[in-house]
Amino acid sequence: MAAYPDGPDGRKMGAKRQRIVDQGPSFYGTPPSASFMYPAPAYGYVSQPPPFPVVRLRGLPFDCTDVDIAEFFRGLDIVDVLLVHKESKFTGEAFCVLGYPLQVDFALQKNRQNMGRRYVEVFRSRRQDYYNAIANQVSGDAQGGSPWRNAPRAKSYDEAKDSAEHTGVLRLRGLPFSAGKDDIMEFFKDFKLSEEGIHMTLNFEGRPTGEAFVEFASAEDSKAAMYKDRMTVGSRYIELFPSSIEDLEEAVSRGR
Repeated sequence: MAAYPDGPDGRKMGAKRQRIVDQGPSFYGTPPSASFMYPAPAYGYVSQPPPFPVVRLRGLPFDCTDVDIAEFFRGLDIVDVLLVHKESKFTGEAFCVLGYPLQVDFALQKNRQNMGRRYVEVFRSRRQDYYNAIANQVSGDAQGGSPWRNAPRAKSYDEAKDSAEHTGVLRLRGLPFSAGKDDIMEFFKDFKLSEEGIHMTLNFEGRPTGEAFVEFASAEDSKAAMYKDRMTVGSRYIELFPSSIEDLEEAVSRGR
């Protein structure tokens, strides 16, 4: 899978966890009319995050990859895929985060459809179940160079974020693919940033991944900026993660 240099097994978490790099409907070969099938809902209060669009899959083949799940949900806006492991073995379950709450209903239509020779069950899930699954894998990983490496076992994903060391770098996930550095500077308008300190990541084809790294003036500033976690840019809520210069450089180099 040359398109996914971190490997397809979904075991690596923090900044290095394998995840789907969504490039919009055209990446999966969806016809242009798909944008009318899955419109972005309008939310009147931007300070309130939209319902968390996550589904859980069960009964997956044990050689399943995140690419297989993207193909299974072809035409939907895949933001993240988490393959659930227990004691380093894939359990046959996964979480899939979609671009918009409306898409959950379309994903549920795939319930009991086949992937290979196995039929897959698709359920509605909750934000906390997804976060807890990530926290369990964060606790089980020991990735060198990751700010998650020394985090104690967390009861929730939020606690894992809170316990991560701040180095002055934040990773942003969930950005609109049209977002630019100006949008990020506006998002963090309460902090002093330079355009040179904003790094938009690209995939191997040179397309935006929906992620970015931002360098702040100090670790104190990056920690303070976490209050913006799950606020919105356009109709997309943005997740923030403590990161590091090493992770920033690795992510940027993959898109060159």
